[in-house]
Amino acid sequence: MSTARTIAVVYDKGAVAPAQFAAGLSGLGELLFLLPDSAHNEEMLPLLEHVGRTVRLTGDPETDIARVRAEAPAAVLTFAESQLGTTSALTTALGLPGHSAETVLMLTDKARQRARLAETGVDRVRSITLTSPEEWPRVAAEVGLPAIVKPLQGEGSRGVFVVSDPDGVRRMVAEVFVTADATGTTVVAEELLQGRTDLDFADYVSVESLCGPHGVTHLAVTGKFPLAPPFRETGYFWPPALPDGLEDEIRTLTGNALRALGVTTGITHTEVKLTPEGPRIIEINGRIGGHIHLLGQNACDVDLARVAGLLALGEQVRLPPFRPDRAHFVFIGLGPVEPARFLAVHGEDDVRALEGIAGYRGFTRIGEDLPGGVNTQILNLVWGSGADHAEMAALYDKTLATLSYDFAFPDGTTRTLDPTELMW
Repeated sequence: MSTARTIAVVYDKGAVAPAQFAAGLSGLGELLFLLPDSAHNEEMLPLLEHVGRTVRLTGDPETDIARVRAEAPAAVLTFAESQLGTTSALTTALGLPGHSAETVLMLTDKARQRARLAETGVDRVRSITLTSPEEWPRVAAEVGLPAIVKPLQGEGSRGVFVVSDPDGVRRMVAEVFVTADATGTTVVAEELLQGRTDLDFADYVSVESLCGPHGVTHLAVTGKFPLAPPFRETGYFWPPALPDGLEDEIRTLTGNALRALGVTTGITHTEVKLTPEGPRIIEINGRIGGHIHLLGQNACDVDLARVAGLLALGEQVRLPPFRPDRAHFVFIGLGPVEPARFLAVHGEDDVRALEGIAGYRGFTRIGEDLPGGVNTQILNLVWGSGADHAEMAALYDKTLATLSYDFAFPDGTTRTLDPTELMW
């Protein structure tokens, strides 16, 4: 019988693909996948069984705790937003490092998160919760317009809309209630934070932070390319391109916010809006940001999945803030907002051949039916670097100009669209 320690990952679709985090966790112990019931997990089961052992979770806390306890894992962690609660329940029951139940509630429930940040004086954003579509008049009356409406829980810009007039509020609140999943039956409405207009790139950033026994270390502030409407990410980069002093303000705000939520373990991803009045919290996520590990590997030769594993083991991890000597970026190829079948991608080899491009990865299979909508549907990722931000931006633009995609739409038409057309 093997005497190697076991590293358990509560798995579902998340921020890091299993092949990537399995490589990062190799050497720390034997990999065990804890699998809640989901269509994604059924599809991925052959790969997961090839990479490590699997244990199915039932959804009953007592049964699942008993099953996992029998495996005696040395660590339990997740890279999936949807599994933060399950992971917390397991780490708490087994006495392992992890988020507390209270912290997970505030990380995953946007209303609780806003309330805690306000009551601790960290950040105050006008926000209300709606429990039925009929409450839509409260948005204009209590939050003001324009505003954002979104599910209480979610990720990837799922069901997030900007509303600017009463009719739009009524329609969008009703749509969010209809499309919300079983965990999102409450809708949040909050003020729309207005960004600065004097920045070279997008008016928001994210902060990647390491939380452990020694406290909080902000590894990087991540610059962003402009969002595609309404809130779909198109790419990000290290280091950020910010005016003097602003990065320090962002790091201070993020540290105060993490302490207010009681985050003590793991890697976090905090989105921050850059307003004329100063940085403001958009939201805090209790796991690695989506595909941020690509920047870690390529810009700084640091595997953030491995770092997350070490933190879950309770080990001290000390890393300096990331300061790459080139401007590294990741481009996100977005799917259409209309339902469509993905037929082909053009320009893959040409993109790979561009000077400065370090990698390309497809995310959506040819022939797959895409649901459309405002959720972030990733077709592919491209990553690379330039000597400075100007050279990086030029390479990003070349990537957009080189790629194109074919789609079949429900009206019977077939269209070839480039990334810029899919963004706007």
